[in-house]
Amino acid sequence: QVQLVESGGGLAQAGDSLRLSCAASGRFLSRYNMAWFRQAPGKEREFVSQIAWSDGRTYYADSVKGRFTVSRDNTLNTVYLQMNSLKPEDTAVYYCAARRDSMIVLAPTPGTYNYWGQGTQVTVSH
Repeated sequence: QVQLVESGGGLAQAGDSLRLSCAASGRFLSRYNMAWFRQAPGKEREFVSQIAWSDGRTYYADSVKGRFTVSRDNTLNTVYLQMNSLKPEDTAVYYCAARRDSMIVLAPTPGTYNYWGQGTQVTVSH
């Protein structure tokens, strides 16, 4: 069982930066892949980024590559999403998710994740 709690969302203007945090608790976290998804009103939940807890390997959606950076702090059991050069189209509820994997693979499908946080709103204005 894994519990995830996001924080750090808020209001920003285009070009600003925000950092989201996802505090994780549970056993054997090193066996999990962690990901960030987002969901804008009227749209499906979409993959943003992923990080393997074991070795820090990362993956990004093309829409955020070069602007967002995912990282983790093993001592704090926390995953971060640093979001720079924000755009209005980044406006969404951002979710942290976890799935247990026997290997490190790109996993962009939300339905394959077992655990989810409650979400945090990010709103970017022009």
